Amino acid sequence: MGSANRRHFTKESRRFAPAMTPVTLPDIKLIGLRTIQLEAAAIMDLQPMINDDFESAVKTIASASGRIVISGVGKSAIIAQKIVSTFNSTGTPSLFLHAADAIHGDLGMIQPDDVVMIISKSGESPEIKVLVPLIKSFGNPLIAMAGSISSYLALKADIILNTTVEQEACPNNLAPTCSTTAQLVMGDALAVVLMEMKGFGTADFAKFHPGGMLGKKLYLRVSDLYTHNEKPFVYPSATLKKVIMEISRNRLGATAVTDESGLLLGVVTDGDLRRMLEKNESLDDVTARDIMSTGPKTIGPDALAVEALDQLRKNDITQLVVVSGRQYLGFVHLHDLVKEGLI
Repeated sequence: MGSANRRHFTKESRRFAPAMTPVTLPDIKLIGLRTIQLEAAAIMDLQPMINDDFESAVKTIASASGRIVISGVGKSAIIAQKIVSTFNSTGTPSLFLHAADAIHGDLGMIQPDDVVMIISKSGESPEIKVLVPLIKSFGNPLIAMAGSISSYLALKADIILNTTVEQEACPNNLAPTCSTTAQLVMGDALAVVLMEMKGFGTADFAKFHPGGMLGKKLYLRVSDLYTHNEKPFVYPSATLKKVIMEISRNRLGATAVTDESGLLLGVVTDGDLRRMLEKNESLDDVTARDIMSTGPKTIGPDALAVEALDQLRKNDITQLVVVSGRQYLGFVHLHDLVKEGLI
């Protein structure tokens, strides 16, 4: 709070603030648990609502050549925005239209091929009562996600998604809590069904989520990483000194052992060197062939970076050899994945 605001919050103004009923710590936990239980019950009560109307709504949206325009007021408008976001990111073109803005000039956002869905707990809001007849006059299919199937909105809609709840978690049964949870879950159910109908997979998801951690997990590949590293290798006849120098020079903690055509024969890691030093008293005649592991963990260049991370974690190692068939290409290191923020 800014200093100007603090100056106005005087003892005098505190007289008008509502008194807070003291709540003991056990009560805090009980109220929190009760809220979760009530909202969980509201979700479970939605199961019978996945009915023929739900199926009709899905088919109507899926067959539309336009977008789905979702509207609402108050808390329902906020839920509408989240559902729009989910639809857009999962392959169903969608648009948010606030009901109040719609009746003040934004109705032009609705095109002839669009499907309109209006979300409301009561279905009786003044803005919705003005908006519904206008949508009907346009001829667009109207889906109502309503908390009362006898409401104005539900009775005027072509399809009803029933999100009626028995009670809100609010002790006064007023603040939208269970009702908005039910709306959100119904929207997710629609989105997931539409995803599966369209065969929307991880490659499609990556197109719409190119930024941030989620995007990297979906599109970043081993080929984007290993090419920035050195490509350490020695031949099987390389001396111990040559092996150590190659590992040290490239700072990857390992070197590949290849034949003259670049086919992978094995790998020597820092750990292999330490184990060799513990076992051998004489080091004069030691070569790469004597030290190398012949079954190194490998990965292809087209594999996702998160797959490389899974292998590293599973095998408790810090690098993988990148190969195409048996052709040695390079290394991908744990540090590469850290640098990209995947860890």
